[in-house]
Amino acid sequence: MLGIVRRRIARGGVNASIVEQSLQKIRNQSLIYASRSYSSASKEMTVRDALNSALDEEMSADPKVFVMGEEVGEYQGAYKITKGLLDKYGPERVVDTPITEAGFAGIGVGAAYHGLRPVVEFMTFNFSMQAIDHIINSAAKSNYMSAGQISVPIVFRGPNGAAAGVGAQHSQCYAAWFGACPGLKVLAPYSSEDARGLLKAAIRDPDPVVFLENELLYGESFPVSAEVLDSSFCLPIGKAKIEREGKDVTITAFSKMVGYALKAAEILAKEGISAEVINLRSIRPLDRSTINASVRKTNRLVTVEEGFPQHGVGAEICASVVEESFEYLDAPVERIAGADVPMPYAANLERMAVPQIEDIVRAAKRACYRSVPLAATA
Repeated sequence: MLGIVRRRIARGGVNASIVEQSLQKIRNQSLIYASRSYSSASKEMTVRDALNSALDEEMSADPKVFVMGEEVGEYQGAYKITKGLLDKYGPERVVDTPITEAGFAGIGVGAAYHGLRPVVEFMTFNFSMQAIDHIINSAAKSNYMSAGQISVPIVFRGPNGAAAGVGAQHSQCYAAWFGACPGLKVLAPYSSEDARGLLKAAIRDPDPVVFLENELLYGESFPVSAEVLDSSFCLPIGKAKIEREGKDVTITAFSKMVGYALKAAEILAKEGISAEVINLRSIRPLDRSTINASVRKTNRLVTVEEGFPQHGVGAEICASVVEESFEYLDAPVERIAGADVPMPYAANLERMAVPQIEDIVRAAKRACYRSVPLAATA
């Protein structure tokens, strides 16, 4: 555009000084707009704020959405995920409950039967065991048993998996537990983008969703774009994200383990191993196509989870790859999981029971034949 204007000046009939002043204003304005765009794209947001903003926006957009759980109102949530919502929406839509998970989970399912969209918070998913009958037998099965006449648009959310020094009863990962149940959708966010986009998708979904957060991620900050901050932003359920592309080995992970996998990939890159890291995001439905497409490219697979190894998410991924991509594998699949024991309380033993970055690095090296296989050292 500026070139066209200058050519017209050269032909005559236009005051050059006036036009040059105007062009300078355009340049200055362009710089301002460019800096604004860059600034909005580089904003950081914690996972806690991402979840809080998603709840706020969905409650504002749909009066049928409400939250309930222990200390979600007056105390603003055990982890402050519901901060400010009681003041904004009142006690009819931000409901403090007694310490009775079976009771308020059942009330939530009943409300969903009648067209409301409850978001039920468990202070930790370990306490969801008190309500598992309502989750598995009431919420998950009703649509099927009613021949599609009853929808149950409910979200069960809260922290899942190991935290820090909270003992065996408060440290379990329930991804595989709920992932085995037909009728449920199971999501596990890693970043702030995941948290916002997936929670919005869960609240809008017509089916029951188990939303597995991680206590240790709440305070973590991640860059978010203007698109992610838009109130219309929503991520598809059942679609994984390739966080880092690679060609030598595929690493799958979810929740906090995605961060570990990415750090392991950085270490591997320094040793000449190009790792592709897949953030599963969705446990059920599982994005088998993305996983298998990656394995067919890299020919190697490492699965990472902090839950128990037997009948775990990694076992299901391995089964899928064996069924669909066995002929592409150049090495045995490697599974990284938590120790097959109740979580220890002592900090040094707890670290041994949860997968670490070095475990992922060693597994990837074994898959790429860069280290001695475990069988050879037994």
